[in-house]
Amino acid sequence: MTGHRGGAPTFEDAERDVAMASGPVELFGPPPEDGSVPPAATDRYRRLARALHPDSAPRGRGAASFTRLTELWDLYRETAAGGPGLTEPTLATRTRVYRVDGPRLARGHVADLYPLRHRAPEWREAVLKLPRSPRDNDLMEAEATALRRVRERGHERYRAFVPDLVESFRHRDAATGAERRANVLGRLRGFHTLDEVRRAHPDGVDPRDAVWMWRRLLVAVGNAAHAGVVHGAVVPEHVMVHPGEHGLVLVDWCYSVTAHAPRTAPHVPATVPGREDLYPPEVAARRPALPQTDIHMATRCVEYVTAGRLPRRLRAFARGCTLPAPERRPRDGLALLRELDEALERLYGPRRFRPFSMPDPVPRP
Repeated sequence: MTGHRGGAPTFEDAERDVAMASGPVELFGPPPEDGSVPPAATDRYRRLARALHPDSAPRGRGAASFTRLTELWDLYRETAAGGPGLTEPTLATRTRVYRVDGPRLARGHVADLYPLRHRAPEWREAVLKLPRSPRDNDLMEAEATALRRVRERGHERYRAFVPDLVESFRHRDAATGAERRANVLGRLRGFHTLDEVRRAHPDGVDPRDAVWMWRRLLVAVGNAAHAGVVHGAVVPEHVMVHPGEHGLVLVDWCYSVTAHAPRTAPHVPATVPGREDLYPPEVAARRPALPQTDIHMATRCVEYVTAGRLPRRLRAFARGCTLPAPERRPRDGLALLRELDEALERLYGPRRFRPFSMPDPVPRP
């Protein structure tokens, strides 16, 4: 770049700077983490625009450069506000080439999800999880760390309860120059969040149908705890169930706390907006996250999806799992599963399969 940031650039300097810029960040500087547009960047844009505007540029010149400047400025403001999304049709890492296989699948609190395909060696489906802002790269790194730890140190038989981490890498957006941590996860088909389940059953799920969800959720958080990981955000949007197969996957490990992991605080870093009432007191107090933290939230998810329909014996069981003091709650989800099974057998008799279904389409808010 030429050295004229403090003064008015000539038409030739402005044209050269815009042509040489690989993206808006190179032209206007990195956006701050608070999502604002810096005054220096605005001033830079205005100086370049005055120099390149067709009304002031040499006759017959400047139109193309002014158009590109406008496009870069729009991209820059989108990046500062949270990112323009994914702009490339393919993504290449050291080990794989991914093809973007359609428009954005979902928009989470922190990141957007995109469908991918890659060869391994046959074609496989996956999901790209990309934060909208580089300031959330640490959350993506926390998720990758947690998923690796659960896979390496958890029980092999329980791997299906957490997403499959295909790869984690730094992605530099070709259009904006922004560097973001991307996680590629195995794609889930036929799953619904507990929030969708509740909306499909506004009067609450029959507790006999919620039993298998509760059991699997205790396995998911219990296995993570044995691996030294606290999920930290067990809310209905992050618990996905497969109605026909009675499957469950606990997703979105961005707020997780992994024991002895570098750059990981001992407390849950943030709460999911709108779900603050599901968190135990130690989260708001920023005290260390514990296995009891996840057990509390898992239990609240079951209470949420059943909408007050739990019978008295199970309500008492749930109260013991959600006591205000974490040291008074159960801390081992796998051991707690045995206690739950005993309570269920006394209440409902021997365990047997109950078909569960969801309406098609699922009601939307």
